[in-house]
Amino acid sequence: MPESRKTILVTGMSGIIGGVAGRDLASTYTVRALNRRPVEGFETVTADITDLDAIRPAFAGIDTVVHMAAYLGNDDRQQMNINVQGTFNVFEAAREAGVKRIVFGSSGSTVHAYENEEPFLAMTEARLSDIPQPRPLLTHLEQPRPDTTYGAAKLFGESLGRSFAEQHGISVICIRLGRVRIEDRPANAREAAVYLSHRDAAQMVRKCVEAPPSVMFNIFYAVSDNFTRFRDISHAKEIIGYLPQDGITQWPLPAGWHAEQ
Repeated sequence: MPESRKTILVTGMSGIIGGVAGRDLASTYTVRALNRRPVEGFETVTADITDLDAIRPAFAGIDTVVHMAAYLGNDDRQQMNINVQGTFNVFEAAREAGVKRIVFGSSGSTVHAYENEEPFLAMTEARLSDIPQPRPLLTHLEQPRPDTTYGAAKLFGESLGRSFAEQHGISVICIRLGRVRIEDRPANAREAAVYLSHRDAAQMVRKCVEAPPSVMFNIFYAVSDNFTRFRDISHAKEIIGYLPQDGITQWPLPAGWHAEQ
């Protein structure tokens, strides 16, 4: 059973995934937010992750860090500042404070270039007759293929996590998150393939937080069980017991569709 007094730090809790995961974790843990603005209902250390000195107090007494703060735009300098330097600062502050585990919000953007080629292109376009059987899947062992600075920055975070696990003995679990929307539904065929429901996102983060101490480093894809899914979730099922409750079964969505069918 989870330790109810364990304190978890969630960065970026004003974002969709950070908010969903943080509020779910708060049902069994004490949750503290590290955010640029206060998060209602939670103790919040207001600081920018690009400032290492400013964020250090947030890590006092923390067992596990869930790092979801990120820059999603197209400014490469901001990518380097927030998603590279900021991620290093979070990891370094965690190390200094004696944190045992970091759950890092990575992204499917680390392998996005595969989607430009068949058979994955057919899956993102929901061309069912062009999808070979058995279904091709991208596993966590495939060569990374980012086609944006954002994807490359997330790969830096994964590599940094492996380094901290190897060098400092901190458990680091990387989640290659699928597409999460505030409306909790995909907007197009491509998003239907990589859709991650709020409920499944919360489950994946919790499974990583509560994974055995023996999981020192790993990478898991987080998507719901979608009918055109091409990211492997069997690895997450085997290691941490992730079983998505939701999924897209057809595209376009039928009238009245909602995630919790």
